[in-house]
Amino acid sequence: MMAVTLPKSPLHLDQKRIAQAFLLASLVLVVFRGALPTGLVRLPEGMVLPFADWINAAFTFIRDDLGLMAFTRAFSDMVELCLDVTANLLYGKSRWPHVGPIPWVVIAATAGMAGYALAGWRLATLSAGTFVWIAVMGQWKWAMETLSVIVVAVPFSVALGLLMGILAWRSRWAERILNPILNIAQSLPHFAYMIPVVVFIGVGPKAGAIVTIIFSVPPMIRMTLLGLRGVSPEIIESGKMSGTTRLQLMTRVRLPAARTEILIGVNQVIMQSLAMVVLASFIGMPGLGQKLLQLLQALKIGLSVEIGITIVLLAIVLDRMSKAWAVKQPEHIAGPWLHRHRLLMIWLGLVALGFVLAWVHPYFAEVERKQALSMAGPVDAVVGGFIGLIDPVTDWLRWFLITWVLIPLRDAFLWLPTTAVLVALAGIGWRVGGLRSALVCLAFALPIALSGWWDRAMITAYTVFVSVTLALMIGVPLGLLGAANETRARRFLLVCDTAQTFPSFIYLIPVIMLFGVNDVAVIAAVMVFATVPIVRYTIEGLRSIPPEIVESAQMSGASAGQLLRHVKLPLAVPTLVVGANQSIMFSLFMVIIAAFIGTQDLGQEMQRALSSTDVGKGLVLGFAVAFMGLLADHLLLKWARSQGVSLRSS
Repeated sequence: MMAVTLPKSPLHLDQKRIAQAFLLASLVLVVFRGALPTGLVRLPEGMVLPFADWINAAFTFIRDDLGLMAFTRAFSDMVELCLDVTANLLYGKSRWPHVGPIPWVVIAATAGMAGYALAGWRLATLSAGTFVWIAVMGQWKWAMETLSVIVVAVPFSVALGLLMGILAWRSRWAERILNPILNIAQSLPHFAYMIPVVVFIGVGPKAGAIVTIIFSVPPMIRMTLLGLRGVSPEIIESGKMSGTTRLQLMTRVRLPAARTEILIGVNQVIMQSLAMVVLASFIGMPGLGQKLLQLLQALKIGLSVEIGITIVLLAIVLDRMSKAWAVKQPEHIAGPWLHRHRLLMIWLGLVALGFVLAWVHPYFAEVERKQALSMAGPVDAVVGGFIGLIDPVTDWLRWFLITWVLIPLRDAFLWLPTTAVLVALAGIGWRVGGLRSALVCLAFALPIALSGWWDRAMITAYTVFVSVTLALMIGVPLGLLGAANETRARRFLLVCDTAQTFPSFIYLIPVIMLFGVNDVAVIAAVMVFATVPIVRYTIEGLRSIPPEIVESAQMSGASAGQLLRHVKLPLAVPTLVVGANQSIMFSLFMVIIAAFIGTQDLGQEMQRALSSTDVGKGLVLGFAVAFMGLLADHLLLKWARSQGVSLRSS
């Protein structure tokens, strides 16, 4: 029987040709921009939709007509009660229960014992040493104000994330509803979370705690879902055969089996909480973040470095301890009670000794500011001398970059017609994923154009483009260098792991020191922040290649360059794409934060919305940033799949 070849459906036309047609149309719009009607260069005012007014109306309805204000007030009162307890214990806030503060030597000893119990002497020394540093540098109250919020926010976030993760695991509908919400939530900049909280709660520590809880829940949901899905069916069958009820099966079988993933989620919650608590200084959250913000505004670099070191040390300690908890397996020690609980007895002895020392001398209870050490003077002197030495170079570099690179690039992005960009994005989407991807790209980009914030979004896009390009130029060679040697790779990854624990605010200190407050400082801060994931994933991508493939290529006579270009890099594409994706997301977050040192992008407007508590405007700007990140994520994912590879989970 003769086979009959049917003509292709119009929906299956050559993907490449359609994409080329879109890109050609975009090029025509750019070339003939001067002849275009004004409405094609920028959408006319009549097409701008009042998204902010709609969101404000919805929030007013929820707050006033649905009575949500009563619920939020009750929840905030409960959080405030918890904050009063932790604040009283950690730094002696004069409210209930009036039993604090705990002497700093006791807290340092407790941190040291926790570190020893989790990972031995090295972590014990780091943990105890961090709290000793905080105390002797006179930063105890600020650090405890920060930690008192983290101590309250983390349990709330973990509990909420655990419950919602279990719900998503049990119900496909719940998972389908939660997935897009989580995608957007993890793409929203920090400030977008703060504005609604300020409207409902106000400002201060409880607002900082609540915004921290909301911000840090998503990773816990994802890791709980991942952990429960990864439980072996054999373990479940064994639990059922033991006669467990559904509740017992969940609490005594499934959750313990998913322990590692859940504790990794706890680690992410802790780190997200620290990042948000530092930034919550913008809504009146006292602590290290507020002090750092004040010092940066006053350009007091020496004192800023002191606070920065404290924040970095806290981040490293919290990260290392929570990761050690995640990988440490439960131990069952036989023997007498004292032998089984020897660490507990040692800790109780150290606590008693600490209270005795605090009673004998007040220095061991609290180090007053006049007794504190300071390295601000020497740091200022060194920084002043260094800046004076390199000032001619930085002045010339700043002038060159602003005059010949940044301003022309920014003007070029702003010069592009809105329609040309939309058509180009549709063409790129069609090229990598067909009609569906083209529609997805337009669904992310068109609302930004219709919001009326297109020019600000293009300035944000220009900043991210420049920063990520520079990060790739620096990060990929560094990654290749690190991956060439196993020892060097471990050292590079350790540096990357440490750098990724730093709250983003920290990256502003060195760039302000070198370049002052201008666009070059913003680009430098974003670039450094975005380089870390590129280095990390380049190394991990190259290290994950099976050695048999490398040996086979070498036996075929491939040179080192051919091996890299034709074997290693193509095989590492999935991991490299994850790194590029994270670099873009990091850049978007950092651009919004860097608005603090002077930009004209979405971040600056978001800070204005925060100061005026304009929920609608703030969320519209936040969604614009999120959509830009999700657009880049979609294109990278589809491009990787179009190359015949599938992305591994990051």
